[in-house]
Amino acid sequence: MESPIVIEHRDALVYTLNQAAELEHGIMCQYLFAAFSMKTGEDEGLTSRELTAIRRWHKIVTQVATEEMLHLALVNNMLAALGAAPRVGRPNLPHRGRYYPPGVQLALVPFGERALRHFLFLERPEGISIPDAEGFDPLGEAEPLMDETAIVPRPQHFQTVGYLYRSTERGFHRLVEKYGEEWVFIGDERSQATPEAFYWKDLIPVVDLESAIQAVGIVVEQGEGPRGHWRDAHYGRFLEVLGEYLTLKRERPEFEPAHPVVPAHVRQPVDADAMLICTDPLTARISDSFNVAYEILLFLLARFFAHGHEDDEQLQTLADAAVLVMIKLMKPLGEALTAMPLGPEHPDLNAGPSFEVFHFSGYLLPHTRQAWILIHERMLVLEGYLRSALADGAPPEIEIVADDMARIAASLAAKMPGLEARPSP
Repeated sequence: MESPIVIEHRDALVYTLNQAAELEHGIMCQYLFAAFSMKTGEDEGLTSRELTAIRRWHKIVTQVATEEMLHLALVNNMLAALGAAPRVGRPNLPHRGRYYPPGVQLALVPFGERALRHFLFLERPEGISIPDAEGFDPLGEAEPLMDETAIVPRPQHFQTVGYLYRSTERGFHRLVEKYGEEWVFIGDERSQATPEAFYWKDLIPVVDLESAIQAVGIVVEQGEGPRGHWRDAHYGRFLEVLGEYLTLKRERPEFEPAHPVVPAHVRQPVDADAMLICTDPLTARISDSFNVAYEILLFLLARFFAHGHEDDEQLQTLADAAVLVMIKLMKPLGEALTAMPLGPEHPDLNAGPSFEVFHFSGYLLPHTRQAWILIHERMLVLEGYLRSALADGAPPEIEIVADDMARIAASLAAKMPGLEARPSP
């Protein structure tokens, strides 16, 4: 039985929710990396039966990644309800035992048995004891328990993500007992993501204790399932995929469902462990393009949750742009990368998206026009960079990505007077 996480004041609850947001975000990136790495055709050494299975697995992993994005939005709704800033940033990957309890390790791994066993470890329900995958050994020691009189929040030990969320639920109850709902849920309701804005029926606004507990329940039940019923939750779905994978692998040991990919780091991030560096010039261009598209997504999400004087139509434009960046930019760029070489030093390895975070706190001020100019400008910079990569021999599908970037930028310009007249960078 785990010792309870101590949450006695608002700052501790905000701190814990920031941990949850970073975890959901990092876990989502792991799932997307695995999905991008999967092979797509029989010409890649697959039988028709294997290809059918891979397509089914891809759909499952992508659906789970989408639900992790939903969980991130729900956590930010909880933060907004408390009057706190959104948390859409995170430490760069991989990171091991420095930011979370030592049992929580995050890294980008191509789809296969190692990835699936790691996913099962992260999504395991309370009461199920399984080891993490090879290479994810705990580092460091668990943090000691906080004293109930402590005023400064800090990491506290937890073994499962579900337990972390149940601790936040107890934290909400504790604060309401101390202060009453009126003084706990002080956030502006317009800072909440809604089903209407992002087209998720489970994306409920958090405005009181009942909705906070409901939001926690959605996250826990989708991840590990209601107590004792995990078959349709993330844990159960990954367990089913692992069983199917192992069956196909026994039937044909040379079966490999994914490209041999590693994260394509163009330069060594200052906050991550040592890693392989991408030296193929064109691959590096596409890797940087993916990361800038990802950066734009984070700016859009942060602006949506922590907006200035945007009206409802402008907020919907930000939400729509965020969804389109994920689908029209990040997905095709991520998939294109996994078919590109890492560099001549590693002839047997392909590149994969590194999901590198450049701005840990962002640089958008509350002023609406200035924030929109910065986001719009970054979109135009990326469009131009993609078109120059095309001229240097990038895959032809990159032209579609550049066209989509131009259309998304135009959608922002249409909702902010004066933006359409600005010169291209």
